[in-house]
Amino acid sequence: MTSPARVLIIEDDADISQIVSTHLSRHGYSCTQAYSGSEARLLLERGDNAANSDENDATPIPFSVVICDLMLPGMPGEQLVELIRARDASAPIIVISARAAPSDKIDLLKLGADDYLAKPFDLDELLARVEVQLRHRRAPSGTAPGAHGALGFRSWELDTEARTLTAHGEPVALTRIEFNIVEILMRHPRRVFTKQELFEGAWGEPYAADDNTINVHVSNIRTKLRASGTADYIRTVWGMGFKLVEE
Repeated sequence: MTSPARVLIIEDDADISQIVSTHLSRHGYSCTQAYSGSEARLLLERGDNAANSDENDATPIPFSVVICDLMLPGMPGEQLVELIRARDASAPIIVISARAAPSDKIDLLKLGADDYLAKPFDLDELLARVEVQLRHRRAPSGTAPGAHGALGFRSWELDTEARTLTAHGEPVALTRIEFNIVEILMRHPRRVFTKQELFEGAWGEPYAADDNTINVHVSNIRTKLRASGTADYIRTVWGMGFKLVEE
């Protein structure tokens, strides 16, 4: 029997935390609750049995999905997002917050969050977003089923099965969405992709976001490629979208 997906709920409001936990548990998820940033950090770094773990024994993040508030005692949510992303490039992170300004969403996407839900939110919508993130993690590629193997473009080498990218032989750590975008571009290097096409290919969902979502992810990719001198491989085609630049 398959073990239930584990969800870490980081929320200092005990009532909200319990309501979310109860709702997700009813739908078959195993939920762990953290009420402060410092408690969440302990769980993320050392697992549920932190008290029995070696302090220097860094274990993988033991959760399938992380739901994280921003305004937390001990350690703010923004730092937790950075911590999670530094340890696990593909762990789905859903931010829930009363801060609903577009700039807040953009900043969180830049840090590596996968989704953002403003409070107050509908529990069924949160459940649906958890299911989407898990579905993406189980079948992460944004391309057609069966399209596997290695791809090359100039100094880039992309392994679609190991989900790794190297530039000039050096590894480039990408999040799941960032990897999907690069893979889509590399499969058709001469084609201009619209933001809608990149969104639907990378997320596997109908286009339901403003243009800033794709812009932020492409900006993140370029930032990570800057050290290799290959950030300019991705060209912005104004009024249309993005494409790769051939030699």
